[in-house]
Order: sequence, then C-alpha cells, then structure tokens
Amino acid sequence: MFEVKVTKNMFIAHSLNDDLFGPAKNLHGATYIIDLIVASNHLTQQNIVIDIDLASKLLEECISQYNYKNLDDIPEFQNVLTTTEFMAKKLTEDFINKLKEIDFNTKNLYSIKMILNESHIASASYLTLLN
Repeated sequence: MFEVKVTKNMFIAHSLNDDLFGPAKNLHGATYIIDLIVASNHLTQQNIVIDIDLASKLLEECISQYNYKNLDDIPEFQNVLTTTEFMAKKLTEDFINKLKEIDFNTKNLYSIKMILNESHIASASYLTLLN
C-alpha cells in the first residue's frame, strides 16, 4: 500500500452544547494539526499516488471555509455537535468533493483518511474507502 500524507493546521472556535462535554459545552477554541493520508495499491504512470502539491492545495481549500471561524456561526452547523470526529468526516467529504470538482480520477485510490490532532495526546480521524 502506498500513502501520501500532507499536513496543515486549522484554528476554530465552537461550543459542544451537551452536558457530556463538561466545560467544552461552552464556547472554546481548538487548534487542529490535520494529517490527510491518501492511499493506493498502485502508483500512477508518473509513479505517484497523488501530486503532493495538489493534495496540499485542495486540503487548504477545504480548511479555508472553517479556519479562524466560530463553527457555531456557520449555518450548516446550526444545532450540530461539531466534535473532532464530525469535523474529520466533514473535511474528508469536502476533500472528495474537491477532487470531483477538478475531475480527478479516483479509480486508482484506495482510501482517504483525515486525522485531526487536537494535541500531542488526543486526535480523531475518519477513513473512507474508495472504489
């Protein structure tokens, strides 16, 4: 299995309006170090999984709609618990949509995984298998 990983960061504010989350129920900030991992069983004719610069640019586009924003203020997230797990899935879906927008041929890809690292001791991720 071949993998390409690119890393970016994202700064958000949000509240998790449920007593389960204790103090995080209130408005607070989070700094995510995001690892995007794109995997394939085979390399392309150019001996790559995906161009690293392309993956990095598309990830940056996905992040830009949430970066330095209060997620509670984004209409699609109204009454949604924007947990780290939820955001990992959302960013994965956004990345796949960006690939579709540019007509990227995903038939060679095996999976896409988005890891949101909240700190050196905590992270959450979402993995989607393709094809």
